[in-house]
Amino acid sequence: MNVIELLADLQAQHDEIHHLTAALTETEARLANLVTTRKVIAELAPASGQPAPPETNTAYQAIVNTFNQHPDQEFRARELHEHLGMPTDEASVNITRSRLGRLTRQGFLTQPGRGRYQKRT
Repeated sequence: MNVIELLADLQAQHDEIHHLTAALTETEARLANLVTTRKVIAELAPASGQPAPPETNTAYQAIVNTFNQHPDQEFRARELHEHLGMPTDEASVNITRSRLGRLTRQGFLTQPGRGRYQKRT
């Protein structure tokens, strides 16, 4: 094996290590997301193992109804909770933030500012 072949082999090994390192970083990020998702699901899942009550649909409907009743008003997640008489603990408000994000992605709401939501007109 001459020097040129040795250098080419070393470069190929270096490239492979770089590729594997990038793949490992991406996999670790995915794993972190899965861990977070698992924690959220564990908090939301009923402890008894029975299916969750249909409150999720009711919560979505309450949010949509509020925006339909106040189409020009902007709401923050916490303000929406206070308006609806829902619990204002951080976990509950974070769930509503997720719901608001989903409604935004579906095109029902807009985000006129950071953390503020309004019905799309």
